[in-house]
Amino acid sequence: MADEALEGEPLAGLRIALPETRQLDVLAQMVERRGAETWRCPLVSILDTPDQEAVRAWLERFNAGAMDDLILLTGEGLRRLAAAAEREGCHEAFVTALSGVRKITRGPKPVNALRELGLKNDLTAEEATTEGVIASLREHDLQGHTVGVQLYGEEPNEKLTGFLRHQGADVDTVAPYVYADESNREQVEALAQGLVRGELDAIAFTSQAQVKRLMDVAKGIGIQPAVTEALNRLLVVAVGPIVADRLAQYSVGVDVMPEESWFMKPMVRALIERLAR
Repeated sequence: MADEALEGEPLAGLRIALPETRQLDVLAQMVERRGAETWRCPLVSILDTPDQEAVRAWLERFNAGAMDDLILLTGEGLRRLAAAAEREGCHEAFVTALSGVRKITRGPKPVNALRELGLKNDLTAEEATTEGVIASLREHDLQGHTVGVQLYGEEPNEKLTGFLRHQGADVDTVAPYVYADESNREQVEALAQGLVRGELDAIAFTSQAQVKRLMDVAKGIGIQPAVTEALNRLLVVAVGPIVADRLAQYSVGVDVMPEESWFMKPMVRALIERLAR
């Protein structure tokens, strides 16, 4: 559907929860201009990891040429690494080293972050998931390679690192950022209870960390099963397959997701297309 589909008020009458943090105002304006009423509840924020020494040590190894490949799971991670390199006075060395390794990306966001540094990726995951990265690397000879892995938050991603080691690679991980709670617990509890009471028509998740926070808080007040049931009654919107996979872990189905280009504007367009059926 062309961008004209975003004109007018195709979302009139829809009350939608937005757990987004960094671009909450942008997303809210995008749907409110199309007639939706929003329930704003930022669930998480992203911070530099407190273990900056580990990031510095990883950058030293990377810049010294210790790695053959680098798997970039998020654009946020690459930007945080570049910012850390800037602080350490080794940004030029970092970009030079980055240009010399094979760069494997999961999804479009790390591709965009590479482009900001004047670089391109060398291998794109078949799907923007851990399984997609594994599938794309399965036929490549990794024996004796040292593979850097930029992690998603603090999650160790043992499925990916285990696969790499099974293929004969040495793995060197780095976690440049962490997720922190954004809204206070009472606000998240109110959102969970509002879902159970049926006060919403839709919810749009833009990161898997948002899903986890909502479910953790719901579990803490004893209503996680009810929240799961409530989510499966309304329109659940996911920005991409990583978020959809996390929702599936909680037995929540996704009704709306862009077919490609996993960003907010395509997500809103996909919602409009869904409602137009």
